[in-house]
Amino acid sequence: MGFAPFNTPYDWSRLSAAKAVAAQHPDGMIDLSIGSPVDDVPASVRTALADASDDPNAYGYPVTRGTTQLREAITRWFSKARGVELEAIGAGICPTVGSKEGVALMASLLGLGHGDVVVQPRISYPTYEIGTQLAGAQTLKADVADVASWEHVPGVKMIWVNSPSNPTGEVLTAAQLRAIVDTARRIGAVVVSDECYALMDWRSDVPELTATDCILNNDVCEGSAKGLLCLYSLSKQSNMAGYRTALIVGDNAIVAPMLETRKQIGQIIPGPSQAAMAAGLDDLDSVIAQRSRYRERLELLVDGLRAAGYEAEMPEGALYVWVKAVSGDCWTDIDALARLGIIVSPGEFYGDKEYLRVSATAGDAAVSAAAERLAHADLNR
Repeated sequence: MGFAPFNTPYDWSRLSAAKAVAAQHPDGMIDLSIGSPVDDVPASVRTALADASDDPNAYGYPVTRGTTQLREAITRWFSKARGVELEAIGAGICPTVGSKEGVALMASLLGLGHGDVVVQPRISYPTYEIGTQLAGAQTLKADVADVASWEHVPGVKMIWVNSPSNPTGEVLTAAQLRAIVDTARRIGAVVVSDECYALMDWRSDVPELTATDCILNNDVCEGSAKGLLCLYSLSKQSNMAGYRTALIVGDNAIVAPMLETRKQIGQIIPGPSQAAMAAGLDDLDSVIAQRSRYRERLELLVDGLRAAGYEAEMPEGALYVWVKAVSGDCWTDIDALARLGIIVSPGEFYGDKEYLRVSATAGDAAVSAAAERLAHADLNR
């Protein structure tokens, strides 16, 4: 597994000038550009980490495949939160050191290279394309749900699905996922579904835990994980970005070799973090509370953006408002917002320079202040 060169517009240093302007605002800069959590990690997770720090597994080499405790917690989580019984569909489990390395290494771990094509959403998280480039394969950007746009393309070996989407918030239905799965199986391609925002589902107003459809749901996969992989992370649901806790589950014929490769290169979650991850997966009450915070912040941002002249809508899922730039150019709007002391992400990073991504992962006070500044600004003037 070697790495080919890559190139990407995903360069946060390009926001340096705007941040310098925003920092001059008399009430300070509000950074809504990144998706890094700021809220407390659940107490259950911190307790589990502290307890595990004195466990024998904290001193010895950790288990690549995950401790029994962790694997059982992953199995319970899929059953309770997603309605998926992993054992029944023949799914294997592979813990990962955060989800980004799983995304970036996926094409390489699948053995893809020159002549192979990886389909990904046209508007998407930049690391999908970077991972394809690292493997030396070719990227095809498409509307993934429109299977006719890629099913007859020679060399398609892998299809990325991202629902809810970062950055757009779009959620795919079970019927759309089923069509993707059926088509991929027919042409012999693997479907990799990035579902890191699955519990950030805003399509209904119920306070209870809801989730978007999983690629491994029976009505999508027909009771078999064959040719399917699902990625999930605790960074969003449990504010555990710094713990680097995520997972790949799916077709065990694919997952088992991944585990063997990862064992040899040392891609292993530390033992105490595995215990913390298990606690986070079991603590769904904390997830419900965190969802409530994010919903309120998103609603505030949507209202503020509308007041400032944007055609903003509540996303179907995820943690971002994806909105068209008032000027028609993301960088022009970024400069205007910087004068309000607000920093957002340029849509160019994700595939469309006419849009902006506004994150709800800042704290309550910061989001409220940003909404207030936006409410008194009219960027259409």
